Amino acid sequence: MTNTPPIRAIIIDDEPLARMIVMEYLQSYPNITVLQECNDGFEGIKAIQQYHPDLIFLDIQMPKINGFEMLEVVDNPPDVIFTTAFDEYAIRAFEAHAVDYLLKPFSKDRFDKAVRKWLDRYADHRAALAAGQDPSSGSPASGSDAAPTSGIDASAASGAAASGTPTAASASGASHAATQQALLETASSSPTQQQRIVVKTAGKIKIIPLEDIHYLEASDDYVKIHTHNGAFLKNRTMSYFEQVLDPNRFVRTHRSYIINVQQVTRIDPYEKDSHLCILSSGAQVPVSKAGYMKLKTVLGL
Repeated sequence: MTNTPPIRAIIIDDEPLARMIVMEYLQSYPNITVLQECNDGFEGIKAIQQYHPDLIFLDIQMPKINGFEMLEVVDNPPDVIFTTAFDEYAIRAFEAHAVDYLLKPFSKDRFDKAVRKWLDRYADHRAALAAGQDPSSGSPASGSDAAPTSGIDASAASGAAASGTPTAASASGASHAATQQALLETASSSPTQQQRIVVKTAGKIKIIPLEDIHYLEASDDYVKIHTHNGAFLKNRTMSYFEQVLDPNRFVRTHRSYIINVQQVTRIDPYEKDSHLCILSSGAQVPVSKAGYMKLKTVLGL
């Protein structure tokens, strides 16, 4: 570790005692500098944007937005060591994608195992970069140990230019980013996340309650979420929302549209076997033949 440049870290946890324990355990690692302690996900996002850390210690259960929701709206997130109290949905997501985690309360030995595993991976990535190799081709797969321990790599080179040296963020492979994406999609099945959608717009985080949504519309690589307060883009697919939203409240009426059935005022015939769904906002949403059958079933027509 003596040949490793200083490692920049951030702790994101709403519990002061939990942050204090991580700080205490990190005293054994003088090469890891904690740049900031954050009380919630909003502070965490700002700190990540400001410092571009190599590593974050991230709690899952937090007020305002949870750890998964925070990662969804961070551009090029850094490497993560997850910490969590028992949460059925979080643990299910971690284990489904072979992602390591620290289950609170965790011992110093368990913490050391997580950090040392991450440091080994970090050193391997730096060595591969120095040798001119692709780090993603030979980096160890996260979660290779049977016991839950450390976090995952899921980032790009947001801090490398500023520091002038390769960071863990720049060394993370595409496979780790894909793992994180899959993890976040699985975690979105939790009851809390099924009641809202978190988006970033104009640099600010917005929480959209599902009842505020009129309809969703496919928009290139994004989904446009139409609400009482305007439209917002989310980097997800229509298939994703069709799977995670309550099918009794949200119906995919067309390959490019999902509507909130509570916003429906009437359904008008259109061309051939298609229809138009008129919403309370006045919006006219296309309804295909298959979508019409699904809509009729949900509305009891």
